Amino acid sequence: MDADVVVIGAGLAGLTAAAELERGGHAVVVLEARDRVGGRMLNDHLADGTPLEVGGQWAGPTQRRVLALAEQLGVATFPTHVTGDSLMEYRGRLMRYRGTIPRLNAAALADVGQAQLKLDRMARRVPLDAPWEAPRAAALDGQSFASWLRRNTVTRGARQLIALSIAAVWACEPEDVSLLHVLFYIHSAGSFDALVGTEGHAQDRRFVGGSALIAERLAARLADVRLGVPVTEITQDDDGVEAGGVRARHAVVALAPALAGRLRYDPALPADRDQLTQRTPNGSVIKAMCTYPEPFWRADGLSGQAASTDGAVRVVFDNSPADGSRGVLLGFFEGRQAREWSPRTPAERRAVLTATFVRLFGARAAAPEEYLERDWSAEEYTRGCYGAHLPTGAWTAFGRALRRPAGRVHWAGTETATVWSGYMDGAVQSGERAAAEIAVRLGRPRAEFG
Repeated sequence: MDADVVVIGAGLAGLTAAAELERGGHAVVVLEARDRVGGRMLNDHLADGTPLEVGGQWAGPTQRRVLALAEQLGVATFPTHVTGDSLMEYRGRLMRYRGTIPRLNAAALADVGQAQLKLDRMARRVPLDAPWEAPRAAALDGQSFASWLRRNTVTRGARQLIALSIAAVWACEPEDVSLLHVLFYIHSAGSFDALVGTEGHAQDRRFVGGSALIAERLAARLADVRLGVPVTEITQDDDGVEAGGVRARHAVVALAPALAGRLRYDPALPADRDQLTQRTPNGSVIKAMCTYPEPFWRADGLSGQAASTDGAVRVVFDNSPADGSRGVLLGFFEGRQAREWSPRTPAERRAVLTATFVRLFGARAAAPEEYLERDWSAEEYTRGCYGAHLPTGAWTAFGRALRRPAGRVHWAGTETATVWSGYMDGAVQSGERAAAEIAVRLGRPRAEFG
């Protein structure tokens, strides 16, 4: 044996699993297809070297695992800029507002509120470790979120705002995702507001120097991380597994299910696990930023946060560095809009993003100094972000295979988490859980695993 465990994927889940196993005295080899660690966490840099995240970047106060890990690694956090009014572009009209929900009209606001209450109430009844056992699971999983939304809202404004939230969280459309999956996510995060909110919620804080520092510093503590090693096949027998030229007793596949399903397994995976991977598409998102000499919108009393029901870019944030030395506006092409704009050129995307910022923030946004973007659907070893979503029928038919080991092959990745599934915090939890499973099977479990 070359190692006790081989880990495929050096994202946050794989690195966490490796670190936990090494602390337990096990020999681990991490294999990563890319020439970097971090997976869906990635820092790009401006011309002057200022780092900006083009991958996952936020953490909220209840995402305790990733915040604790960052603290251990000396990666500080700073609050997302929220001071000032937010903007809402709705049916060609631009309005300023404070708080989480824009002031549309009383009927639409009441409609949004009652829908969120229903969703939160239903979500609390979905078991996080077994969504398929929820009351009326088959009925919940048998309908898309779009179907539920049509039946449970009465105003067009409410439907548009909630659909905007679906794109912002899952990078897909309401018709793409099962109602049961939405409810599982809400329970996993704690509430609907926890998913979509900023201050005190999922977008509360950022990491000084960029979130990818967490992965880079964690990887630096590991004994054997091998980059540029794409694994295409995993074989196993009664004694161990082999992947990427490494022979080990167990393997952790720390990839999104759709990517894990592209590997060849000998012997073949159980049918339900393979069927599951065919039903867990990643979201469609392009993350794009324009930079300016200063965050000029702050002097106008604006937070830099905006949402739009019109055009290609639906969600906008102030993404300036912690010291405010540069102004950075961040816009997301998500779901249907990302699918439409992905085949186009970076110049075309820059033009439409800049035009969006001009509509929202005025003429000073018309001449950005630099433009950064990342089309995650086009990434060879990612093929979509932010995470995977399950369409109708997938949870109840195949959900039991999500975390269940296939012989000596164990599964990690944020999609397998029960708390903050789909987020960096969920990735950490999934790595801890996979490490605990293997530690028990190796006969040297550590009490703090799990």
